[in-house]
Amino acid sequence: MSTIAAISTPRAQGGISVIRISGKDALSVAEKIFQPISHSTPATQMEGYTCAYGKITDGAETVDDGVLTVFRAPKSYTGEDVAEISCHGGIFVTDRVLKLAFSNGAEPAEPGEFTKRAFLNGKMSLTQAEAVMDVISADGKAGLKCAEALREGALYRRIKAVSDGMLKLLGSLAAWVDYPEDDIPAVEEYEISAALELASSSLDGLLSAYDSGRIIREGADTAIVGRPNVGKSTLMNLLSGCERSIVTDIAGTTRDIVEESVRLGDIVLRLSDTAGIRETGDLVESVGVDRARKKLETADLILAVFDTGAEIAPGDIALAESCKGRNAVAILNKSDLEQRFDFSAISACFRDSVTISAGHGEGLDKLQAAVEKIYNTAAFSPDRGVLANERQRSCAVKAKACFDEALEALHSGATYDAVNILIDEGENHLLELTGERASEAVVNEVFSRFCVGK
Repeated sequence: MSTIAAISTPRAQGGISVIRISGKDALSVAEKIFQPISHSTPATQMEGYTCAYGKITDGAETVDDGVLTVFRAPKSYTGEDVAEISCHGGIFVTDRVLKLAFSNGAEPAEPGEFTKRAFLNGKMSLTQAEAVMDVISADGKAGLKCAEALREGALYRRIKAVSDGMLKLLGSLAAWVDYPEDDIPAVEEYEISAALELASSSLDGLLSAYDSGRIIREGADTAIVGRPNVGKSTLMNLLSGCERSIVTDIAGTTRDIVEESVRLGDIVLRLSDTAGIRETGDLVESVGVDRARKKLETADLILAVFDTGAEIAPGDIALAESCKGRNAVAILNKSDLEQRFDFSAISACFRDSVTISAGHGEGLDKLQAAVEKIYNTAAFSPDRGVLANERQRSCAVKAKACFDEALEALHSGATYDAVNILIDEGENHLLELTGERASEAVVNEVFSRFCVGK
């Protein structure tokens, strides 16, 4: 493999920047552009896990001063020799140090190439590699805890346990089928059935927790919807902690989608305050209403706001019907007013409901409890391992389908050869999930989503 280099810190002004160099010539490249001051030991002779202060040079010209950190293979992030040069965090000086690395033998790193090399060199599984980006993008304590558990191998160990059980079963079946003349104990049907049921149950547990894990890691795309003047913008401002949406007594004030991300307990809500849903002759407002309806269709979570100080209207009923079967909470707003709203007429359309007064800042604790109940975050345990993305979920779905089909075939009297083929197919999906048998295209796709320098 070639020696690669990239900036591993954000490309912006700051205290320091780090240029990472990895590959068989990493230390040689570093030696050409870094001169230690405190000792005469060049980079190629420095021990792993050591640092040196010195000057970054371009021939006789000093570019900057900084610190060189050396990691020796295989005890480095990538499993290769790695040199990291920390310099002052100016954009110009950082770019110049990187160009020096290129002009002295390094090549530009592709997105995620350092982590890809760590995977290819056996430093981590594919699921652990994917978790690296989850750690970087985590925006809450729960999301970070989930990502760290994945990076430590929680999902890999859980999938590995299922995979090992299937490999053991495949070995027993193959030996019994391929060598009938040998005195090999027959594999009993109940043994195969028990192993398949255990594998299917384990995968089912992972799949059932997928949505909870996804919401904790990524946040919930949340639409605040309702008729005009029910308090949607007031709720948006209450959740945001600032005046994000215009609040007036005039219907139709919000004409476009106003967006903000807020944290509600352990869940991040990516809020969208939408235009009041109603029939209107105003061209601009009608565009906002259309966008609100589209947002309602695609949101992970719906906060449907109703004015409890007013009689229920046809628009309320239509909105409730749109929330049937969805992750939707009915927000019964304006609890400080005389209650005239008949919620019983539409209560069956919602997973939960809360009574609040957004104008007085009351009821957020109830809303938090309702959202946590919908996503079952209280019972969510990232330490047990969770499926982190759609690629992993798809592999688990396919593997489970194979094991269920194998179980059905077994009970239908199919030959062990046929059952064996289905089990083997399911095992391949598990190995693709962990990366042990993933195609080059799959691996490239995973790492293409990484940032350059990681």
